[in-house]
Amino acid sequence: MIDLTPDHDDPMPRAARDGVGALDADSPRIVSISDIHGYLDAARAALTVVGDHPDFAPLVDADEDGRLHWAGDDESVLVFNGDLVDRGPDNAAVVALVERLAREAPPGHVRVTLGNHEWGVLFRDLVNWDAWFSGSRSDVERRQLCEAIVDGHLVAAYDGYAFTYAHAGRVSDYDTARLNDRFAEAAGDLLDAIGTDDDESTQKRLVEDYREVLGIGRRGGRAFGAGIAWLDFKFLSDTAPLQVVGHTRQDEIVQKGNVICENVIRANLENAGGEAVMVETESELVALERRGNGSVRKRTFEIPDGD
Repeated sequence: MIDLTPDHDDPMPRAARDGVGALDADSPRIVSISDIHGYLDAARAALTVVGDHPDFAPLVDADEDGRLHWAGDDESVLVFNGDLVDRGPDNAAVVALVERLAREAPPGHVRVTLGNHEWGVLFRDLVNWDAWFSGSRSDVERRQLCEAIVDGHLVAAYDGYAFTYAHAGRVSDYDTARLNDRFAEAAGDLLDAIGTDDDESTQKRLVEDYREVLGIGRRGGRAFGAGIAWLDFKFLSDTAPLQVVGHTRQDEIVQKGNVICENVIRANLENAGGEAVMVETESELVALERRGNGSVRKRTFEIPDGD
């Protein structure tokens, strides 16, 4: 479904799979966006807010055909925080955008976390999503997604400076590297089973055995017991680990104690503006939000102590 292999020979440092601290760069800013859901125009409006604010150099530039290209050099990391596809009209184009930026950026500077709709590609027999992009992927595309996970290009979570980026987040503390190891292990098992008679039974077993990453939770998903791609924001307490999440739709980026939810694209589709990204540096966390007149508002968020 997605090929995140960089278009150069420089390998990504293995530890850079898990967090910004392992990159061979001088404290790059982290830009994050979640829940694009196949809405390409909204994604473009969000990603270009960075260069449209006077305090920030561009993250992307547009070519003559309007396609976005990497402009962040090694001074930026871009985190796509889950749910690239489904619901919107331009799913394949959104995937192509992410693939292009991953090819053009330095190794480890474009990261993708597992959303529940990427989960739907992997575990298509466990949900009735045949009418959606995720549920109609071929076995070849499912294998490709598994390979991206095994190779460390798609992860369960990614450590920033103060905050960890995960699509839905977790209530209790977790070790990002261990969680990503578990995720890669599960993807390797599924890769071997895709297209065989053991495919569906393997899907069921993995969701049960790797609950902290892959679990759906009670009441058909999103409730207690859900993994890091499924838990609803309302179940994350103020004292949960410091996380930037998506998954649960908001009108604007909101903070609840240690947790910030950045899922705003779908709630603003009928209005001018509202698209937004988060930007984290070693010293601050801000939201850059598109206004209805095209200008960009900057909002600063509290960085809790985390103890």
